[in-house]
Amino acid sequence: MSWNNSLKKVPYGGDYNPEQWPEEVWEEDMRLFKKAGIDTVTLNVFSWASLQPSEDEYDFDKLEKIVKLVTDNDMNIIMATSTAAHPAWMAKRYPDVLRTDYEGRKRKFGGRHNSCPNSPTYRKYSARLASRLADKFKNQKNIIAWHISNEYGGECHCERCEEAFRKWVQEKYKTIYNVNKAWNTSFWGHTFYDFDEIVTPNALSEEFMMGYRPHTDFQGISLDYRRFMSDSILECYCIERDEVKKVIPDAYVTTNLMEFYKPLDYAKWAKEMDFVSWDSYPQPDYTPQKTAMGHDLMRGIGDGKPFALMEQTPSVTNWQPYNALKRPGVMRLLSYQAMAHGADTVLFFQMRRSIGACEKYHGAVIDHVGTSETRVFREVSELGRELKELGKKTIGMTTKSDVAVMFDWDNWWSVEYSAGPSNDLYYRDQITKYYEAIRKMNINVDIISQDSDLSKYKVVIAPVLYMIKSDLDQRIRSFVENGGSFVTTFFSGYVQENDLVITGGYPGKLRDILGIWVEETDAYPEGKNNSFSYHGRRYPAKTLCDLIHLEGAKMLDDYGYLEDFYQGMPVVTSKKLGGGRAYYVATESDMDFYSAFLSDVLSKAGVHKVMYTSGDVEVTSREDEDRKMLYILNHGDGEGIYELPEDGVELISGIELASGMHRIAAKDVHVIEIKK
Repeated sequence: MSWNNSLKKVPYGGDYNPEQWPEEVWEEDMRLFKKAGIDTVTLNVFSWASLQPSEDEYDFDKLEKIVKLVTDNDMNIIMATSTAAHPAWMAKRYPDVLRTDYEGRKRKFGGRHNSCPNSPTYRKYSARLASRLADKFKNQKNIIAWHISNEYGGECHCERCEEAFRKWVQEKYKTIYNVNKAWNTSFWGHTFYDFDEIVTPNALSEEFMMGYRPHTDFQGISLDYRRFMSDSILECYCIERDEVKKVIPDAYVTTNLMEFYKPLDYAKWAKEMDFVSWDSYPQPDYTPQKTAMGHDLMRGIGDGKPFALMEQTPSVTNWQPYNALKRPGVMRLLSYQAMAHGADTVLFFQMRRSIGACEKYHGAVIDHVGTSETRVFREVSELGRELKELGKKTIGMTTKSDVAVMFDWDNWWSVEYSAGPSNDLYYRDQITKYYEAIRKMNINVDIISQDSDLSKYKVVIAPVLYMIKSDLDQRIRSFVENGGSFVTTFFSGYVQENDLVITGGYPGKLRDILGIWVEETDAYPEGKNNSFSYHGRRYPAKTLCDLIHLEGAKMLDDYGYLEDFYQGMPVVTSKKLGGGRAYYVATESDMDFYSAFLSDVLSKAGVHKVMYTSGDVEVTSREDEDRKMLYILNHGDGEGIYELPEDGVELISGIELASGMHRIAAKDVHVIEIKK
């Protein structure tokens, strides 16, 4: 049974921290929540200090009082375990709980994400607290999910982590000979003779900062430390999850992720979660497509299942360089955009605005004025009314996609640790360019991992597929031979999973699939570029330019404008393999090129847009066996249009709509149900 099966409507509410307020405020909060249509609160996110004031003392009185108040007011609870920041007494008594930073400095008490993930003290007391909370509230029927810790992140380079890393390495490679081979330690005479000679790669050993980007002398060591640290923090999550499930076997357990968060391999984390949840905080300059990409990632790592929007701001963030307000209608628009891409909850941080510390100017449902007489509260209330009217009609539906974009944390880490060919090569940015171009065409996109099933797609796109793990090349070959279209780019197929180059010519194991051989790669600094033609139009060739030779592929276009020695060499190639095609793009270009090129690829593969819309209008779909739900979202500042392919009912207004052209106001949303 899925976590959302019992939901009667989309849970609406968010993080509530009543322990920060005197009790006389709590009743007023309940009144305002009801007025706003709030029906779900996340409790106990940062309460460890009050729940456990000393080593052997636990005090749940205030939390029990809060739970009773929320329950008496007919609201659901998402119960957090409070373990994202340890208490001060723990840091004083047990210094092993404190992290050591990248520079090798021992931290003091403060901040959050402040516990060493391999600290026996942290693991002991966090597990004990999770167990006691589960036992205390095991019969609380209105707890719909358990929320472990909060926004896991960071890293540690202490002696315990170093020792745990050695054990992790030994379990993975078995012998020191295999370690030396995997990390190529014969380079620079770095050979290890015993596991206890291995040290953490940081600023005291193999790594150094160049600008804002860490570099390393040994990519294999640093890559494995990233994997190890992600695994170590995941173990902390699993320890608490298991403690909850020992007491409440049928509990639904999650933790809130953070979009494309580089330190943690979320594709691996999602396998340990009953459902994926995440916190969406798009920056003011994000395009609608870039915001949507975060949602599609969460749906993708969750194997296509609906996810929970655990946090968003009702209006303003406090931690961005310039904290712009969400303009009227935008909070509603972004809430429905999350639902359009797979969210079955709409939750905020925070419910009441704090009066102190670093988040006192972060947006909230109830502002410092403490009344319902604010623009934000009115908008929250209106959305609450709409979600109540929608009920459970949108819950549980999935998104069907013919197109997948591959994203992989190992590739992210290894590409940006690479000593060359360019400091301007950022893996996520390359993925985003292809994703945005497709979403602008109103085509549903899944974001998948290297171990995902490729066979259910017509087109798979894997930009900068630098690292080929396991049998991925074989599965790509089979996918293309069976009629699929595969697209990849420069800097692909270079290394295996230890970041060792696959000899025999780039792109390694993809060479026969793509029908090309990459001899050299030219790098351009920011502001300079080569150029090439595609269908007679000139486009920029920037960042990297591969010099490739054809080995069975067909040249679609070439470097044709720059007077340089590789003028006339292929830039875009295509190879027919079995019933499908494999494409290679030898350079980075602009959005006009990606739109033109991908339009051709998708058209030839028989991929069609969900429907026609005008430029600023986004559309996506979710469906079940009986119905399809179309979400039309106008991100523009003016009226937009869309062409409805079939008759349907717009659920927010209740108006029946015939197939054909329709108008949609600026920042407005239409949710249209079509019966199959």
